[in-house]
Amino acid sequence: MKPGYSESKDALIKRLHRIEGQVRGIERMVEDDRYCIDILTQIGAVKTALEQVGVKLLEDHVTHCVADAISSGDERAAGEKTSELLGAVQRFVKTR
Repeated sequence: MKPGYSESKDALIKRLHRIEGQVRGIERMVEDDRYCIDILTQIGAVKTALEQVGVKLLEDHVTHCVADAISSGDERAAGEKTSELLGAVQRFVKTR
């Protein structure tokens, strides 16, 4: 079974590459002794961008993986995917 994000994989990779560039930019800011608040602002932007990627992955997991498990009629698979989802949401919320 393909992951739920398969259809948006290229967009996710493109977004992650942009985030990677943002992180390299922060590194350059530190190397250049830039103002603390400017660096913190950029760190906040990276955190927001990563959270947006996480939200997209959660959405795809719910609409594909969890929905498929529930619609299959397999109660064990549905329970596993539901537990997985709840664990992911709890980890995601803890990072905020």
